[in-house]
Amino acid sequence: MRLIVHALLLCLTLFGLSVRAETAHNLYQVREPVASQQPEERNQALVRALDTLVLRLSGDAKASQSPALASVRQDPQQLISQYGYEGRTLVVDFDPVTTERALRQAGIALWSANRPTILAWWLNRGTASTSLVGDGQEAAVPLQEAAQNRGLPLRLPLADLEEQLLATPEQLTSAQPGALTQASERYGADALLAVDAAEADGKWQAQWRLWLGDSREQGTAEGVDSAAVADVVMLAVNQRLAPRFVVAPGAGQSLDLEVQGATLARYAELSRLLEPFGARLIRVEGDRLAYQVNASPEQLRAQLALVGLQESPVESPTAQAPSADPQATPAPLVVPRDNLLRFHW
Repeated sequence: MRLIVHALLLCLTLFGLSVRAETAHNLYQVREPVASQQPEERNQALVRALDTLVLRLSGDAKASQSPALASVRQDPQQLISQYGYEGRTLVVDFDPVTTERALRQAGIALWSANRPTILAWWLNRGTASTSLVGDGQEAAVPLQEAAQNRGLPLRLPLADLEEQLLATPEQLTSAQPGALTQASERYGADALLAVDAAEADGKWQAQWRLWLGDSREQGTAEGVDSAAVADVVMLAVNQRLAPRFVVAPGAGQSLDLEVQGATLARYAELSRLLEPFGARLIRVEGDRLAYQVNASPEQLRAQLALVGLQESPVESPTAQAPSADPQATPAPLVVPRDNLLRFHW
């Protein structure tokens, strides 16, 4: 088995990945604004940075206040590999291994770095102009920074003329994505986020809707400026998505997973997706991979949906052919195992 796995890994560089989910970049780096570089201000900023990171990794606003993290919050530097200043911003790099270990020991459920890509159709309706925010525009910077701050892989449309005409307030606040679905296909994202943000009375307000598979979420946000309202929206999206993917220490159950239709490239991505569940590859038969994992079925289904896997139908109970002897014991039903999940590409 080890030889098979090593051979698979050796050949992976020859193949490109065609999946959509992405690894959130700089997940353990936090940028915290500061008023000065005084030690007291720095220490307070380090605590705020830790709180931001815990929320980013867990989606739980109360997680950082856990009594089990009290000693860590008193001295965040035990989790920090380095920090420095960029103007009035303190840039803090947390050590991933040390941080994850500390949070799991505190009983905090964590969301892995592999997260759904989000395509944001974001309409800014300011006092002077109205426009769809497109990739590469100056108006995209606050959205990208907010997404980074909340640990979300974000994509933006090109915002060409056709897309500008499509992204009306009525379309973006509709209960169904409608025409946005077809327009989004070219960008290959996992989730679709529609936001209608408007400036009024010196502040910004936004209505947002999120679609991921069968999941539907919506909400409102308010901020003093466009950057603030963007951060509120991205935080809400993080908190709505995280429960679908977080893995609590010791939670879940032992499951057998079979995946059909694997290629070398798909094997690489699948291994990365299953890493939070302590996956162990136990068998390879042609294009079929068999794993043992520790997870809840719901979390596993959500995670596998990120690479386009579909669950195979559950086999119905079957009975062996009846014996010709009328006195023979009835043939038992062959019942499928309840800890086995099958998926296919």
